[in-house]
Amino acid sequence: MHPPTPTVRRLAVVLTALTAVVATVAAVLLTAAPRASAATLTPVTSFGADPGALGMYSYVPDGLPDGAPLVVLLHGCAQNASTYHANSGWAEYADRHGFALVYAEQRSANNANACFNWFQPGDVARDSGEARSVRSMVEHAVAAEGLDADRVHVSGLSAGGAMAAELLAAYPDLFAGGSVVAGIPVGCATGMIDAFSCMNPGSTRTPEQWGDAVRAKNPGWNGPLPRVAVWHGTADTTVVPANGAASVSQWTNAHGLDGTPDATEQLPGGTTADYHGGSAATAAVAHFRVSGMGHGTPVDPGQGCGTAGAYFLDTVCSTGYTVGFWGLDAGTGPDPTDGPDPTPSPTEDPGECVTASNYDHVREGRAVQRSGLAYAVGSDDPLGLWNVFVTTALTETSPGHWEHTPGAC
Repeated sequence: MHPPTPTVRRLAVVLTALTAVVATVAAVLLTAAPRASAATLTPVTSFGADPGALGMYSYVPDGLPDGAPLVVLLHGCAQNASTYHANSGWAEYADRHGFALVYAEQRSANNANACFNWFQPGDVARDSGEARSVRSMVEHAVAAEGLDADRVHVSGLSAGGAMAAELLAAYPDLFAGGSVVAGIPVGCATGMIDAFSCMNPGSTRTPEQWGDAVRAKNPGWNGPLPRVAVWHGTADTTVVPANGAASVSQWTNAHGLDGTPDATEQLPGGTTADYHGGSAATAAVAHFRVSGMGHGTPVDPGQGCGTAGAYFLDTVCSTGYTVGFWGLDAGTGPDPTDGPDPTPSPTEDPGECVTASNYDHVREGRAVQRSGLAYAVGSDDPLGLWNVFVTTALTETSPGHWEHTPGAC
């Protein structure tokens, strides 16, 4: 065997040095760097008792600390978990504010239209059918991810919203809050025929009768009830707006309130928010009415909140305002991850004058739109067509009170 040449010896030295560098870098990455892969929507094949034969998907942001909150999400008819995850904006808010998501998914074997069976007594009773399946998902996620069992919330659209309401009534010990989007009051239907009647034209009952339906779901419960946000479009012909009003009547009665709002706020997208039992930060029930919106989840893609599409309607960021109402925003408010602040800044000084398009005035909370026209918040001064071409000037004469200023600022 011949001894190595000088060239071979030099190559050996270089390779040895490179190997040492690579090993050092790898060690640093393994010991110091966070997970490089982004969180993904993941199916959970085994989560405990599943008498409702539902599917479970979880989304856990990378680096989520122990004791984080959990939000359970229920899609609408003809949807699935991945569709709701991709379009509703919940993933972005989970990433930003640090909470986990669980999606329950309906199976076609249970319902041909993939609707949750909110109208079947065997699926909405405590610890029965689909309701028990969702409880199992919550218990599994809390244990597996080390989440805060006292900060579990549920939200759903349409049939998912109706099921969310049923879950809130059946499990007030499990859910701290809920959001009913274009949904149905608890106990409205006990079968398919009732379900269609509840959707349109709706059912008429007294506040006491609606409240009794909540109390009947868990008659032995004497503890606190969940805080409930109700979202509904004023032009919804699939699940008529009377259902939103009935849901508010139901939950205010269940909370022992008289049904009169304690505070009202104008939000972007022509949205009026009524708060019952306190301010936006403390109210037991919130009623969000989106002017001119049809049937769907309100989103605001321009503000980084969801994606517009079938049953995801570009109006207002319902996800962000719901997160804020529940207090899951860690004090940062309901604003999306990018884009300008959609609400007037609380630090704005009275007397400020802003010249902008009517579209931007509405988007940024200085005006609201009704039937395609813009009106100043507070004074209700008419501003003309709601679009990007009409420019007007508004002056804040007192906090939250804007008046039309002729000309420009």
